[in-house]
Amino acid sequence: MCIGVPAKIIEVGEDCHHFASAEVSGVTVKINISLVCEGSPQALVGRWVLLHVGFAMSLLDEEEALNTLEALKTMQMI
Repeated sequence: MCIGVPAKIIEVGEDCHHFASAEVSGVTVKINISLVCEGSPQALVGRWVLLHVGFAMSLLDEEEALNTLEALKTMQMI
């Protein structure tokens, strides 16, 4: 089973093809934002994404991200 986890983008590079930094449950990871980046990558700082194997697959609103994190914690998956 594949699962995506919510991550909050905390830092981006100069363009959409540079890696960004995101926080996942207190851990900072490097991620690829090219699939969700439209225009300036700076617009993504502070946004939530659904992260799967290092790729931001889609944008999430904060409520959905926090609800998903809580559900994953309840299932002891994170």
